[in-house]
Amino acid sequence: MVNETCQNPDSKNGKAADGQAEFVSIFDGKSLEGWDYNPDYWSAKDGVIHGETTAENPLKANTFIIWKGGELGDFELKMDYWISGTGNSGVQYRSDLFTEVPYALRGYQADIDGGNRYTGQNYEERKRTTLAYRGQKTRITSQPDSITELRGFVERNAWKGLNLVEDLGDRAELGKLIKSGDWNSIHIVAKGNVLKHYVNGTLMSEVTDDDAKNRMMKGLMGMQMHVGPPMKVMFKNVELKKM
Repeated sequence: MVNETCQNPDSKNGKAADGQAEFVSIFDGKSLEGWDYNPDYWSAKDGVIHGETTAENPLKANTFIIWKGGELGDFELKMDYWISGTGNSGVQYRSDLFTEVPYALRGYQADIDGGNRYTGQNYEERKRTTLAYRGQKTRITSQPDSITELRGFVERNAWKGLNLVEDLGDRAELGKLIKSGDWNSIHIVAKGNVLKHYVNGTLMSEVTDDDAKNRMMKGLMGMQMHVGPPMKVMFKNVELKKM
């Protein structure tokens, strides 16, 4: 197993060890000022971003709380999350608006789910689907020119241009590092066309996206609630560092 740990900012000065940009909080812990969202599902309470669906208030389509700070290119993003056992969520980044549905994003996602089947993988929402399962380092290549519809190059909810480079560890064993019914940390590092997802300090997936036809080098960021059974998801300590 590759147990690559993410680097934290220096605790004394709030800067990375190399003296570059600081991590900056983008959630004030009190309100959702600076975010775009459906108030039927998202709120700020008890110092966290709180998302919830109920049997009486279900989702008809995936919904997102979207950061209004603009598009991100190269960055690091970290936060703590809690999700109910039935929950399905994720941290969306380098995405664009999917205008057919309110408050919807399309693009890369660091997957999160209460059952920890998918947490840590790289799933591209409404585009190429799975780009790396948990425990995989992959290289992504384009579809043939003869295929014009993206879904024509998707099989079993994974992109056919997913090329395994290296196993980072056993998927199930990595899943044991993720706590059910408790707080976990997620850390995304996006630099150039290399995208890394860490959970609780361990590298869970890494994608090198060589698909120049479809990749996004910058875009919007947000957090998801997925259609399905009633669920709760919470996020706190949301911090961003632009590179």
